[in-house]
Order: sequence, then C-alpha cells, then structure tokens
Amino acid sequence: MQKKSIAIFVVLVAAYLIIPATSFAQPYGYEGTQVCGMCHKTEKQGQQLKIWQESKHAKAFATLQTPEADKIATEKGFKTKAAETKECLKCHVSGNGVDKALLGAKFKMEDGVQCETCHGPGSAYKSMAVMKNKEEAKKKGLVVSEDKAKLCTTCHNSESPTFKDFKFEEMWKKIAHDVPKG
Repeated sequence: MQKKSIAIFVVLVAAYLIIPATSFAQPYGYEGTQVCGMCHKTEKQGQQLKIWQESKHAKAFATLQTPEADKIATEKGFKTKAAETKECLKCHVSGNGVDKALLGAKFKMEDGVQCETCHGPGSAYKSMAVMKNKEEAKKKGLVVSEDKAKLCTTCHNSESPTFKDFKFEEMWKKIAHDVPKG
C-alpha cells in the first residue's frame, strides 16, 4: 500500500514538473471599452473614454469596412474583404483571434482598437477594488507599458500596407490619456 502511495506521489510531482504552469492558469478575458469606460470617463479620471472615442483607434474596424480597404486587401493578394482578413484584423480589432469564450458580454469587435489592446484583457482587474491598487491590478493582467513607442509600433510599422513614417511623439499627443495629478 505504501509503494502505491509513493508511486502516485511521484506521478503527481512529475506531472507538475512536466506540464507548464500556464496550463492551469485561467486566461484573462476581454470586457470591452463600454466596461472600461464606466470608470474612465470623468474629468477627474482624465476623460480617457472621450479621448478614445475621438481617436482613430475607435474607428479602426470601421476603416476595414470601406471599399478602399477592400481594394488594398485585394492588391495585397488577399481573397477576403479587409474586415475578414486576419492580417488586417490583427491591428484593427482588440481581442482578434481570441477564444470567443474570453469575450465578455459587452465586448464588441466593432469598437476597433480598444483599451485592452494596450492595457491587457481586463476581466481580472476591472473591479474598482482592484483598480485602486495599481500593483494588484498589474498582478491581475493590467499592462502599463514602460515603452509606449515600442508597443505602438507593433501595429504602426512597415508591415501595414498604408504605413507612412510613424512619428510617435506627435501621435501620442493625440491619444495621451494619463490620469491628471492632484
């Protein structure tokens, strides 16, 4: 009986060491701008929702639904419309390619490049209790990029068929959305 218990223990330890820890982790889900915007719309908070709504990021998916975008997709050799082409969607839609089970009830692909594209899926950090503690929010998936230019150039680069010189400082001024001090 003792040998059987030891064998079970050895198998469990071996499984623990062989199977990556990420196999046990629940992936974070995408909530959508509507959820983020509930708290990030006030003047005190910096009106991040309004800044996003007025940005080209909010219209990124709509851009793919134009005849011009379809023409570009065709010229690049794609057989699908731009709004259905994964190479286009990867930069024009938050949560692209993610398991549908990880998309919250208020998440809408049509909202384009949303908060969670840059700040990470928000299901685990969306609550006010978590967001009040930035370190706790980071532990639960909040991304606060130390190198914003590098993050931006994952999409704003020469892979884009409409790429023009990307001037980070100039463009960042259009979407800067820090919480005001004080």
